[in-house]
Amino acid sequence: MSNRVLPRWRRLDNAAKIFPSNSSLRDSKVFRFTCELKDYVDDVILQSSLDKTMEQFPFYQSVMKRGLFWYYLEESNIRPVVEKESRPPCMPLYDENREKLLFRVLYYNKRISVEMYHTLTDGTGALQFLRTLVYYYLLERYKEEFASNPPLLDYNASWFQKQDDSFQKYYEKPAGTKTLKRKKAFRLKKEFLPDNHLAIIEGKLSLKALLERSRSMGMTITELLTALFIKAIYQEMSLRDRKKPVVITIPVNLRNYFPSETARNFFTVINAGYDFSCQDDSIEAVAAHIRQVFKEELKKEKLREQMNIWSALEHNPFIRLLPLFIKDAILQAASFGMRGKATASFSNVGRVAMPEEMEKYISLFDAFTSPNILQACSCSFGDNYVISFASPFLDHDVECNFFRSLSLMGIEAEIITNKIETEG
Repeated sequence: MSNRVLPRWRRLDNAAKIFPSNSSLRDSKVFRFTCELKDYVDDVILQSSLDKTMEQFPFYQSVMKRGLFWYYLEESNIRPVVEKESRPPCMPLYDENREKLLFRVLYYNKRISVEMYHTLTDGTGALQFLRTLVYYYLLERYKEEFASNPPLLDYNASWFQKQDDSFQKYYEKPAGTKTLKRKKAFRLKKEFLPDNHLAIIEGKLSLKALLERSRSMGMTITELLTALFIKAIYQEMSLRDRKKPVVITIPVNLRNYFPSETARNFFTVINAGYDFSCQDDSIEAVAAHIRQVFKEELKKEKLREQMNIWSALEHNPFIRLLPLFIKDAILQAASFGMRGKATASFSNVGRVAMPEEMEKYISLFDAFTSPNILQACSCSFGDNYVISFASPFLDHDVECNFFRSLSLMGIEAEIITNKIETEG
């Protein structure tokens, strides 16, 4: 038997395949999760914690390469090294001319951040990575407290479960030739920030207050915030604009519907739209419509059907035989066509849990991504609910409208923003 060790590689999952063809300086397909601690970060301990975390996520130590027919991930010997944050957020990670890991770990003052290229994983996978990293960091940082009785993290999936391609696991060939038809949506036409900068506006508010308000309206938090987002965009529309619906795309974590512990991509999206040209513009009417959309779209069989339609493209024998440069062109055209059918995007990560013994050392978690459209992400830790808007645009009227609407509901937000310096 040969002692030669073959390079280990794996195919991209179904959701990951569209990202390499559509990454750019403006839309890097990179997203960030951050944990803000109550003490300043020790970079030596953070590096040690990262080394331990990589033992739990070894398949993240990969580089992406071009094959004849598909991109693929190949395990690498490049050691991930923590960096003090010094550049704008969500800078590109993939470079076809240079072998690089598809994630980075950053620290600044009291914040630990993980940035991921979407080809590697989705928000749930990245969050599990960050939770594991923070867990090991706090174990070492406060080892006197935890040495005798270390708490347990509630994510103990095996290596095989973490690297599972759940799209393949649950794929069923769809009956017929259904396609996903979407109407053209209203698009925000605003001046872009220079040099591909990204504006981040975060609002920190009380989860308890938000939950009480949403329950009083018979809605979930995601439904309420989606309705407020749509109404905030409506306030910026001209009469002529109102002929097109406002459409918010919402990622759905398929792990909530199909058992999976994968740390790779496993999500789909639903579309929550509202047509102000033929429907009432009150927040009550928008909220009632959005509640019905969620009720209809978030059904297991409907999500399975949508997942199968997208996966069927990957299993199409004709498409499989096309060389990669043709697939790239097809995926770029498909992505361009889909851009006209979404106004903005909203992703609610939900509650972030850590061992109870460690909670006193953590202030909050937050998340955002690098969009080519206005995008909001939210998550909660304890009573701190953080909603983050990431925007490539110069003005922030929609975000102001959104937080103003919350304030009128009696929900005050503490606003934090990065400072973008522009000329003129």
